[in-house]
Amino acid sequence: MTQGKLLIVDDEAATRTTLGDLLRAEGYTVEAAADGFKALARLPEFSPDLVLTDLHMPGIDGVELLRKVKETNPELPVVLMTAFGGVEMAVTAMRDGAADYLLKPLNFEELSIVIGRTLEAAKLRQEANELRSKLRDRYSFDNIVGNSNEMQRVFKTVAQVAPSRATVLLSGESGTGKELVAAAIHHHSPRAQGPFVKLHCAALAESLLESELFGHERGAYTGADRKREGRFEQANGGTLFLDEVGEISLGTQVKLLRVLQEREFERVGGGQTLHVDVRLIAATNRDLKEMVAAGKFREDLYYRLNVINLTLPSLRERPSDVPALAMHFLKRYAAENGKAVKTFSDEALHRIASYDWPGNVRELENVIERAVVLTDGDSIELSHLPPELGVVVRRSAAPTVPGATLDELERFAILKTMESVGGSTSRAAQILGVSVRKIQYKLQEYSASSQRRSSTSLTAVESSEEGAEPPASEPDSSVEVAS
Repeated sequence: MTQGKLLIVDDEAATRTTLGDLLRAEGYTVEAAADGFKALARLPEFSPDLVLTDLHMPGIDGVELLRKVKETNPELPVVLMTAFGGVEMAVTAMRDGAADYLLKPLNFEELSIVIGRTLEAAKLRQEANELRSKLRDRYSFDNIVGNSNEMQRVFKTVAQVAPSRATVLLSGESGTGKELVAAAIHHHSPRAQGPFVKLHCAALAESLLESELFGHERGAYTGADRKREGRFEQANGGTLFLDEVGEISLGTQVKLLRVLQEREFERVGGGQTLHVDVRLIAATNRDLKEMVAAGKFREDLYYRLNVINLTLPSLRERPSDVPALAMHFLKRYAAENGKAVKTFSDEALHRIASYDWPGNVRELENVIERAVVLTDGDSIELSHLPPELGVVVRRSAAPTVPGATLDELERFAILKTMESVGGSTSRAAQILGVSVRKIQYKLQEYSASSQRRSSTSLTAVESSEEGAEPPASEPDSSVEVAS
């Protein structure tokens, strides 16, 4: 297997022949050109991995050849060869994009090292560019699938906030795609060429989380045998995504607030103040406002994080997007697994569309990937789906109680759910598949209704004491459900 393709450019035939023979013996595929004009003509057909050119040549010299190569192929590395007197010109050429230069007479061992190092660096750059391209494709808006009104609002907000450096707080249930949206914001921002660093805050103990965020010095604690950069340092010039930010302890919240305010911090066990330029995107599936009220989350940090708030809808709130998402994942995993799967059977698609998806987009993606792997034909059938998809009842479905009105059923569902979640309106809203605002509105309505009944009862007692007939009492709107 060839080590790579090299184009040697030199007006001296002996140099071209000698270098060609030596480099071919090293495993390279080598072609040669006698001047810059012939080299430029040879480039499109030969497509070398590296150009090795003399600096001083008649017609187009090495510097001019370098410039013309960079105009058509900026990533193609060019190494210059020059006599001692041309060192200054060679250094200037490196500022114009030359990968390296060598002094004549050439030391072949040094030549071999320089070529190997330059090709390796070029390979790493190519791999990095391909990775960035894949990331841009994966985190493009095309991969955040949804035609529903709820998702259109998400798209609009992402497009508006991506160019800024504002801190973003992503809210929503687990599995709704918060990390995907965070990455899309980064990859469509001016920081796209910088790092996108992620940290799941709930996965670490408090002491480890602080070290992960800010780094530590050697000897900061038992086992810290060397200095370590934290995620803020790693994300300098880019974006830091903190998932499950509601799990951070109050002590660490103070230090996080300082970074957001002052853009500076110290490593654990260190005294040197470090400065960073990092955009922060945080995510949570908890109600941070309720945590602030309960004293479990700092109010000042909440407002620092909540500059831009974007709530991602659950799949229950956008059921019309489920078929499109399913087809999106089918295409992706069919390509990744080399499968010829192209579609769903009617029965399979109906089962997918009617399921509640408590795990949201993440659960749907896992189910489709599994189905693609298990499928031998060109269609996903009902048998390829996990059996639990057929037995889960939608959370939004109300129990049937003979003789009860819809309003009574709704009241019963809301009050019982609020009781089961300890009074958390956000959890009740998640379970019932409605907005927090609707829960709050209904609770106020029930409270007002209860006060009216109490007032009516009090009036009746007063009237009775005065000898008047008490008014007829209102029927009790509570609903009894047989166990």
